[in-house]
Amino acid sequence: MKITFLIPPVLNHKERPAERTAGCTTMVYPMVNIYELTVAAILEKEGYTVSYEDFISTRRNVKKLKAFLQKDDSTIYIFWSVNLSMRDDMEVSRMIHEYSPEAYLIYLGPAPTFYVKEFLQYRQQIVVRGEPDVTIRELCRCLATGTDFKELKGISFLNDDSTIKNNPSRELLKDLDSLPFPARHFINREHFSNPKLKRTPYTSMVTSRNCPFKCVFCVPSSLTFARELDAKSQTGRKPFISMRSVENVVEEIDLLASEGYKAIGFMDDNFIITEKRLRPIADALKKHGIIWGCQARADAIDESIARILGESGCHYVDLGVESFDDEILKYIKKDLTRVQIIDAIELLNKYKIPVKLNILIGTSPLETKNTIKETLDTAIKLKADQVMINIVAPFPGTEFYGVAKENGWIVNGDYVPTDVQHHSILSYPNLTSKEMEHLLYWHNLRFFTRPAFIFSQLRRFSSFSEFCRAFKALKNKLTTEKTI
Repeated sequence: MKITFLIPPVLNHKERPAERTAGCTTMVYPMVNIYELTVAAILEKEGYTVSYEDFISTRRNVKKLKAFLQKDDSTIYIFWSVNLSMRDDMEVSRMIHEYSPEAYLIYLGPAPTFYVKEFLQYRQQIVVRGEPDVTIRELCRCLATGTDFKELKGISFLNDDSTIKNNPSRELLKDLDSLPFPARHFINREHFSNPKLKRTPYTSMVTSRNCPFKCVFCVPSSLTFARELDAKSQTGRKPFISMRSVENVVEEIDLLASEGYKAIGFMDDNFIITEKRLRPIADALKKHGIIWGCQARADAIDESIARILGESGCHYVDLGVESFDDEILKYIKKDLTRVQIIDAIELLNKYKIPVKLNILIGTSPLETKNTIKETLDTAIKLKADQVMINIVAPFPGTEFYGVAKENGWIVNGDYVPTDVQHHSILSYPNLTSKEMEHLLYWHNLRFFTRPAFIFSQLRRFSSFSEFCRAFKALKNKLTTEKTI
């Protein structure tokens, strides 16, 4: 049985491709979808013929997609779908149904987990909700042997009478060590880089799933959001955190080093959990001379942690700041204070670890032009290496969505997929969507065109190609486009 993972090209050439790993923005730079490659590894281990067709990173257009689909003989096509890719994924599904009406179309990720109905138009379509790893293995076994799959946990499909059947959710994985390492051999690693690390070959890793905190707006990575959406639909609560063992993480680092990788970005929602867990992982990275970066909460950074990061080749820490205003932080249930964030930044600066601050405009009706300006002023004063400024979106499935809809803050009444790096579908009485878009653009321009920023970044490039990749990412960040 032949199984093809499909990342189609953008059908409207004026739009940017969706970023399917983080899942809430369009692509600034190409990212390895480590979650999808893990599923590919599972199916390859089962003995199927697995193909991975990424039309984005290989820059193949719609014409080449159609030519491929007309000749291809896959039994199953798998899409990892997010809100911003839904429209294209559905259109390409119609193409596949036209060329190969007997082929099964399987959808993974947060978009099909939430928008089940929209993804089920034909009998050959199946949604795998939430965490896909075990479900997809069992489903493909059924399809390969002709066994009935209609009682499998974790799937949704059309009954014979065209009604939708949502089977009970599958139990979440606790033992992540049971999963194979991602099948990175399916991708050309030269197509992927990370401007924050500025060294290749680069890849990403994940050592845990989910986050225990309760920020009202939060859309974690596309896998953990899918996991969270399905769990909340059953229990009303966030799911538990699953973690790989330190030994398993170090084994993968050793493997990547043997394959020549020089840089790793950890995609965990919160990579820094305890010093005991961090130290052996950092030691393994240092042993191989691999530079790396991660996402962390400000309250996870203390003197000892910062020292470990600085000594082990950590080249960035992403901190979810959102705002430096204590009232706003309290409203969004961040469980952080301005002082805690500032202390963390100063500790990271002390050990010469570049800090990237993630700032969100419009997370609460308390936001004003002044609070936004004050947040960026503080980021500059604290010598943040980079900032990522976005406008919050009321993603369905989050607490913020319910509040925004109830209060009439969503433009045109309800959520539509929106590139939060450029556009707003929120409008408060004291801060309109257009004002937020204007503030986003000018504050981005203000931060990234400062001489201090330009000179600090130029010193870190080791080649002209690294500079070109980073410049392209910055151009994507600053260039506006139409709302999707």
